[in-house]
Amino acid sequence: MPRWKALPEELDPQVGEFTGQLRRLVDRSGLSVATVADRTGYSKTSWERYLNGRLLPPLRAVVALAETTGAQPAHLTTLWELAERAWSRAEMRQDVTMEAISVAQARAALGELDTDTAHTGAGQKSAKTAAKAGKGAKAGAAAPDGPPAQEGFPHAPSSADFPEWQVAAAPAPAPPAARRARRGRTAVFAAGAVGALLVAGGAVLLLKPSAGPPKKVSAAAAPAAAPSAQPTLPTGVRCTGDGCVGKDPEKMGCGGTHATTSSRGVAGRSVIEVRYSAVCHTAWARISRAARGDQATISAGGHSATAQAERAGDAYTPMVAVSGDPAKVAACQTTMAGAKSCARPVPATPAAGGPVPATPATGQATSTVR
Repeated sequence: MPRWKALPEELDPQVGEFTGQLRRLVDRSGLSVATVADRTGYSKTSWERYLNGRLLPPLRAVVALAETTGAQPAHLTTLWELAERAWSRAEMRQDVTMEAISVAQARAALGELDTDTAHTGAGQKSAKTAAKAGKGAKAGAAAPDGPPAQEGFPHAPSSADFPEWQVAAAPAPAPPAARRARRGRTAVFAAGAVGALLVAGGAVLLLKPSAGPPKKVSAAAAPAAAPSAQPTLPTGVRCTGDGCVGKDPEKMGCGGTHATTSSRGVAGRSVIEVRYSAVCHTAWARISRAARGDQATISAGGHSATAQAERAGDAYTPMVAVSGDPAKVAACQTTMAGAKSCARPVPATPAAGGPVPATPATGQATSTVR
C-alpha cells in the first residue's frame, strides 16, 4: 500500500511540485509523520494536510522540516514562495467565481421582480381601460333618441305636438357632466403639453448654452472631470500608494501574487523579510519562526509600522508607502532580549530553478523569485 495519497487533481502544478518535494524529504529521512510532527513542533494532523496537498504549510514549518531532514532552507523557501503565489491565485479565482455566481443570482432575482411588476402594471392598465369602456357604454345607452332637427321646416311637428317625446327626454341632465369631464380632460392635456414644452425648452438651453452665464457653468464643470482619471487596479486590489498606509496588506489585496520579497534576514531560527507590492506601491515587514513578543519594524518615506509576534511566531506589519527603490526600505527584528537583526536586499536569482546562494555568516538567503 503506497505511503502517500494521490494529490487532488485540481491542485496547482507549482503547489503539487512543492508538496512532492516535501514528501521526498520525509521519505529520504526515513522519519514517520508523527516523528516529523514531534521534531518540528507542528501536529501530526497538520503535517498530514501539508503532505497531502490539502493545506499550504507556513514558512516556519517549511524551515523546521528542512532543519529536521538536513535540507537547505533557502531552496525550500524559494519553492514555498512559488507555491504561495499559486495558492493565492487559486483562492482569488475561487473568490471571483463565487462573486460571479452571487451577481448572477441577484440579477435573476431582480429580473423576476421586474417581470412581476410589469405584469401587475399591465393588469391595472387593462382594468382602467375596461372601466373607461364601461362608462362610455353606459353614456351611450343613456343618450335619448330624440327627433331630428327641423330647422328648415317651421311647420314641422315639434315636441309640443308629441308629449311622449318630453317624457323620453327627461333623463337628459347627463350631458353637462360629460361636458365637464371633457373640459377636465382638456385641461389635463393642456397642462401636460405646457409641461412638455417647458422640459423641451430646458433641454435646449442645457444642450446649446448661450454666450452668457451658461458658459460659466460648463467652465466650472470642466475641472470636476479631472479627478475621474484614477489608476486601474487589478481585481481584488483596493488601494495604492498613500491610500494604503497603515492598512492590512492581505485585506487590501496587496499580498499573495502581488508581493515579492525585496529584503530578507535570518537571526537564529527567525526570519525577517520586507514584502514589496509593485501594484500597491507599498511594503510591509514579515517575521516568522519568531519567539512570542518579538517585534518587527519597517520604515519608509517618513512612515513606520510595527507588529508583534504572537504565540504562533508569525506576524506582519501594516503597510507603508514606497515611491522609490524597495531595496532601500528598512526592516528590523527586535527580540525580547533586546537583540536586533535587519533585512538586507535580496539580489535577483542568477538562473531560474538554479541553486540559491546563502551568506555563511548569518545564514541570510539572497534570492527572490518574481
